Amino acid sequence: MSEVNFNNRTLYHGDNLVFLRGINSGTVHLIATDPPFNKGRDFHATPDSLSRGASFQDRWSWRDDVHDEWLDSIQEDYDEVWRVIDASRHSYGNDLAAFLCFMAVRLIEMHRVLRDDGSIYLHCDPTASHYLKMLMDAIFGSENYRSEITYQRATSTQKGSQYASRRWGNNADILLYYSASRKTALDPRRALTPQEIDKKFNKTDENGERYYDDSSHIWSTPNMGARPNLCYEWRGFTNPHPSGWRLSKQRLEEEYQKGNIVIREDGKLERRKYLKDYRGATYGNVWTDIPPALGKERIGYPTQKPLALYERIIKASSNPGDIVLDPFSGCATTPIAAERLGRQWVGMDLWDKAHKVVLQRLESEGLAVPEGNGSNLITFGDVYYCTEPPKRTDNGNSTQILTTPTGRRELRYPKPRTQHGRLLADVGARCQGCGNDYSFDPRVLEVDHKMPRADGGTDAYENLTLLCPPCNKLKRDRLTLTGLQAENRRLGYINIEGEKFIVHGEARRRARRRRR
Repeated sequence: MSEVNFNNRTLYHGDNLVFLRGINSGTVHLIATDPPFNKGRDFHATPDSLSRGASFQDRWSWRDDVHDEWLDSIQEDYDEVWRVIDASRHSYGNDLAAFLCFMAVRLIEMHRVLRDDGSIYLHCDPTASHYLKMLMDAIFGSENYRSEITYQRATSTQKGSQYASRRWGNNADILLYYSASRKTALDPRRALTPQEIDKKFNKTDENGERYYDDSSHIWSTPNMGARPNLCYEWRGFTNPHPSGWRLSKQRLEEEYQKGNIVIREDGKLERRKYLKDYRGATYGNVWTDIPPALGKERIGYPTQKPLALYERIIKASSNPGDIVLDPFSGCATTPIAAERLGRQWVGMDLWDKAHKVVLQRLESEGLAVPEGNGSNLITFGDVYYCTEPPKRTDNGNSTQILTTPTGRRELRYPKPRTQHGRLLADVGARCQGCGNDYSFDPRVLEVDHKMPRADGGTDAYENLTLLCPPCNKLKRDRLTLTGLQAENRRLGYINIEGEKFIVHGEARRRARRRRR
């Protein structure tokens, strides 16, 4: 892992892409963030609230919001990411594609700064969640997708009987959870409520410890199949089922020595599961038990999320002292939750008052004071406010980004099929794979790549050629143009007379050698 090149409790003010590119690779344990949703509307804070003046546009335009540098980087280095963006343009439109471009360059950097054992939670809603999942599959790898969590943010969204319903009420958000690798750990457990404890741990031993009887986990069940290696006697007991004990003999003895297996007065075995050893109930991926931000927690920010939501994420996917990053910190829900749980944190946001809100929320939560005064709490001076990105010390290159978009955005290269006429003028109406002449109808020839896109080829004109349909079908995405010509020569499909007219690839050079 790289050296951490930023301070704990730092809030960066400005474009988060600049700051993400300044962070050393592999330094962050957890990213929990709530970016724009592509809702296509404006958001404003409550006028008389702590967040008054906060507003942002959640509208996106391919013409105005996409940088040339983003397109260059994605198309040249992240072909799978570009395919997702390009597909979204055709299926949904340019506005969504612009939003995905904005997210892609930032998610690429988030993936880079995560440690090998790190993870990310991306908060979104059904407006673009399915496209964002494809984007994250392309960046983090589909094998590192872990869960899609549904978070119920409201109990009802019905407006009233005077409105005709055309769809189900939208009262839930989505959290896309990805890990950086298989090393990532998760502990999705929670403490039981007093009511759940009374119901589950309904017995008390001679020492007053609460437990419940789990004797079914001693004996085998009929659907376990034959397990002759577990058919044995233990302390005078024989398993009543012919397939054997559920626990090994060694494990039985260990549990007995710990006092978790007891021989009762009636001669039967009892396996006790104690409350003191219970790790907690497991959460599923549908969260309906977290209420919206209420009371002093509510500051009027237009898209504020409850602390309990991000505390659950941070508890499950990090340990005390770990570094938590939120590139879209907004009203600082993630930093406050991280501070409450003893984690280090870094936030980033464009909002001018983000630093002030962080300090006020820390103070209201009893986590910070303006001055020390002998208190063990952190002071406002312990929260760093920065407008300059950190300097990388891991020998990484931070790409300069444009401060403003320029001009109408087009593809970096024209679409290959639009180069048909130019190729005809340069190489003639001959298939460059087999040498056959198609001057009788040049429209038959198809534009293809000399180096397949799957192997790193681009749509640049220098990588394009003309092939007949049979050659294009044979080549597919597994052969280069040179490989196609070699395969045609092996199969006897090369036109001997036409081979000397082939311009692209190796055929002409080989023909000259033969003539010599």
